[in-house]
Amino acid sequence: MKALVTGATGFVGSAVAKKLCEAGHEVKALVRPSSVLKNLEKMDIEPVTGDLTDPASLSKAVKGCDALFHVAADYRLWVPIPEEIYMANVQGTENIILAALDAGVERICYTSSVATLGLNTDGTPADEETPVTQDDMIGHYKRSKFLAEERVRKIISEHQAPIVIVNPSTPVGPRDIRPTPTGRMVLDAAMGKMPAYVDTGLNFAHVDDVAQGHILAFEKGKTGKRYILGGTNLTLKELLGMIAEITDRRPPLVKLPHNLIIPIAWTAETWCRLTGKGEPLATVEGVKLARKLMFFSSERAREELGYSSRPVEDALRDAIEWFRQNDYMNA
Repeated sequence: MKALVTGATGFVGSAVAKKLCEAGHEVKALVRPSSVLKNLEKMDIEPVTGDLTDPASLSKAVKGCDALFHVAADYRLWVPIPEEIYMANVQGTENIILAALDAGVERICYTSSVATLGLNTDGTPADEETPVTQDDMIGHYKRSKFLAEERVRKIISEHQAPIVIVNPSTPVGPRDIRPTPTGRMVLDAAMGKMPAYVDTGLNFAHVDDVAQGHILAFEKGKTGKRYILGGTNLTLKELLGMIAEITDRRPPLVKLPHNLIIPIAWTAETWCRLTGKGEPLATVEGVKLARKLMFFSSERAREELGYSSRPVEDALRDAIEWFRQNDYMNA
């Protein structure tokens, strides 16, 4: 099988590309001229230049492929120019999928996110059928991914497109070169830079298990169906406690109320917007998201795909060791 992987230079995408290579498949990776290719090193992958906002480049990239794994996404909780995230996540998704269909690609795995799913008010794990509307989407990232998934469903309906949808939870592990907002949190905690926490919870999974879930969904998933690829539900306090134990540090003991952090986040965002320097350490969107327990169940993926996830401690150890080996801990 010859597969095109978008986002292969990034965190989840590189893990998917690695799994495909290990399985003996021929892999092409969509890269931009500005892409950092570190995650593609030591992999037998053909890089092809293109951009999700340039349909002509996508037609060339997907030519001759049997499969498409569309993993790429603009994952930012703070966006100075909101239009950018919608162009990449919504229009870019439509562009690459239509290009793949025109090229005769036989099967497509689209990477959505648990950000598009509903949450249970009592904190119990949500699943693929938990009710949700666009009004429940907080911030541009969640809204863009929600709209992108709706666009994919429309394409499935109109073109009878052979697309399966996966909804990863919160991946952790090696090769988080950016790092992602989650990876940055793990890195900061490992370096002792998180003296306090807020009352929230997430579902964490090893990035390589999430990648294997993509392959399983591609092979066994039902067209048009979504599959949560998750792992362990943890409060932030529990997660930080694990990181403290791994790094032999004291866990944070101070719990900050959400209302105290909102003004700090507003100030941080305003400063970054005015100066044009970096990203805020705290974002308003992130604080609002933290008000809810974002717990999920991967039971459907386990039963229908044979998906499994390793202990979250392994994911944290692998992430911290990768950050250490790649000099992030000294930055």
